[in-house]
Amino acid sequence: MTRLLGFLLAALTSLPLMALEVGEPAPDFTLQASDGNTYSLADFKGKKAVVVAWYPKAFTKGCTIECKSLAENGHLIREYDVAYFMASTDEVDTNKKFAEEHEADFPLLSDPDGAVAKAYDVRMPMINIARRITVYIGKDGRITKIDKDIHPATSAEDIAKTLGELGIARKG
Repeated sequence: MTRLLGFLLAALTSLPLMALEVGEPAPDFTLQASDGNTYSLADFKGKKAVVVAWYPKAFTKGCTIECKSLAENGHLIREYDVAYFMASTDEVDTNKKFAEEHEADFPLLSDPDGAVAKAYDVRMPMINIARRITVYIGKDGRITKIDKDIHPATSAEDIAKTLGELGIARKG
């Protein structure tokens, strides 16, 4: 019996998870942000594209580099008709301090229970920390790109380039 349970457990854990895919509706979310506001994906549907740059943990090396990139070069992203956020499973107060320290002029979303990170298939198994993945959502609320190849130092430039490649309208 123990051998059978071990086999079943091994079989179940080796199955691929249901992954979020391009073209699917993005899971809705309502999350508190570092700027004191609460944001819902539904607020943007039909109005503008949305970028959510998930990151593992505030005040860690790669996340600090990525936050600084978005703070220093966010003007490149703001050329497009898009709402953009960084998001983590950190508490709101932690993300607020992180945003203030790095002069982030964009909201950092907090998902402390990890439910949204799980819905977006970015939460690491067994621990409540997000992977560094950027998700692009069209005006129609559908996933247009899932970028798993993130370079923190050039994150803002890379997001702006991708927005252009995806055909997101420029402000003007």
